[in-house]
Amino acid sequence: MSDMGQSAVFWISAYGAIAVGSSILAGILAGVKNRDYSFWMGWCLVLPPLVLFLAALPDYNGPRPRQRSLDDEDADDRW
Repeated sequence: MSDMGQSAVFWISAYGAIAVGSSILAGILAGVKNRDYSFWMGWCLVLPPLVLFLAALPDYNGPRPRQRSLDDEDADDRW
C-alpha cells in the first residue's frame, strides 16, 4: 500500500477513535450536568467538538429531561 493510502487509513481510524471517545465523555458529562445523555452522546459521536459546548453549559436544575418512548408517541397518534 502506498504512503498516501496508509495516511488516509490512519486519519479515518483516528477520527473514529476520537468520535467514540468524545461520545463516551459526553455521556458521562451529560449525566453529571443532569442532561439527556443519549442526545449528547449521539451528537458528540457525529460532531466531536460539541463535547466542548456541553462542558460550557451550566448544570440543569430539576428533573432530567427524557426522550419520549415510542409507546407515548403512539398514544398521541390515536384518532
